[in-house]
Amino acid sequence: MEILLKNIKLIDSGHPLHNQAVFIAIEKGEISKISKDPIEGKAKFEVEGKGLSVSQGWFDMWSSLSEPGFEYKEDIASLSEAAAFGGFTDVAVLPNTNPVIQTKDAINYIKNTSKFSPVQLHSIAALTKNAEGEEITEMIDLHHAGAIAFSDGTNAIWHTGVMSKALLYLQSFDGLLLTRPEDPHLGKNGHMHEGVASTMLGTRGLPSISEELAISRDLSLLRYTGGKIHFANVSTKKGISLIRDAKKEGLNVTCDVAAYQVAFTDHELMGFDTNLKVNPPFRGKEDLIAIWDGIEDGTIDAIVSNHSPQDQESKQLEFDLADFGMISLEIAFSIINTYKPEGMDVSVLIDRFTKFPRKILKQELISIEEGNEACLTIFDENSEWIFSKEHIQSKSVNTPFVGKELTGRALGIINNQHFKYFGDLEQNFLVKN
Repeated sequence: MEILLKNIKLIDSGHPLHNQAVFIAIEKGEISKISKDPIEGKAKFEVEGKGLSVSQGWFDMWSSLSEPGFEYKEDIASLSEAAAFGGFTDVAVLPNTNPVIQTKDAINYIKNTSKFSPVQLHSIAALTKNAEGEEITEMIDLHHAGAIAFSDGTNAIWHTGVMSKALLYLQSFDGLLLTRPEDPHLGKNGHMHEGVASTMLGTRGLPSISEELAISRDLSLLRYTGGKIHFANVSTKKGISLIRDAKKEGLNVTCDVAAYQVAFTDHELMGFDTNLKVNPPFRGKEDLIAIWDGIEDGTIDAIVSNHSPQDQESKQLEFDLADFGMISLEIAFSIINTYKPEGMDVSVLIDRFTKFPRKILKQELISIEEGNEACLTIFDENSEWIFSKEHIQSKSVNTPFVGKELTGRALGIINNQHFKYFGDLEQNFLVKN
């Protein structure tokens, strides 16, 4: 056999061996045996799993790719390395490149470039031409080319008529619309959450009502047209409440939250650290509590990285001039695991990195069973470590977490006949047949 995971805890809610120590043998990219008892035989690579866990491969459904157009911030190779280090086997990339992802050629380029990689990249195609919000793209053609969903990504879908038409059009092939809810007029020229902190700093704010009005509008349109919507990067208490009520009503709606959203509040921007300038912004304490409530009760379906690389020229500026965003693929799990409420089982988080993103995006969920392809993430939920610049795999370094102690980390991935391990084997291995 090629790989043997020994005495490792399986985290897969619904699996008969969930939360139990198992032995997993992998050969030619497939799980050849899984057992509670030791597996005989020698393996090329063995991982002693005591204290470690294994789950289905993690899927990030909201990440910025800067290639083409902004390769100096991030390219496909560096994004894939950052994702692998963070435990992700799959990443859905936003369309906000230059040119925008809105052609079959663009989708095929991304798909073919990552085809043989340990990290598969999936294209979210632009909903409107050039992601400008005015004219719908050729969505059926893009769907057949491999687009897994449609969105204007970091740009808000501001045009009510376009949103309504898109919801109707997507129903013809059961397509999914992803939107980051924001009224761009209310939040125009804002730099941080509108509240006491922004007032004290004299900085123009991004009001909570900007997100809440957008969610309310889109839910009204959903009632009118039918279809389905996924709200990305929700951040406000009322916004989460609106989505909770919509689910109870029976509307086909899902949502996610950025992992780093639980790490700070707006008051921690008093030092004008531009690495804390993100959109949606860090909100108040009540919003942070509401995020955890939403995760626990199932209102929030997925946890994403919202990885947004920015070069130093975009961040080493006055706060009002700096661009939004932080890198987070390497430590998305570590962040959310570090700040999770006491007593929360890690499987609650893992489901939001594995099953739910794949279900929302209609991607195959490869269960951990004998005969199935090995798509696995190895992690340590209890490891305490200091995140340093040496851990950054991205081309960009815009993160406030350098030097911070985190709890839990990904140690490796097995996917697409590759094995990349960042644990005590001291190097990365590639296994290909």
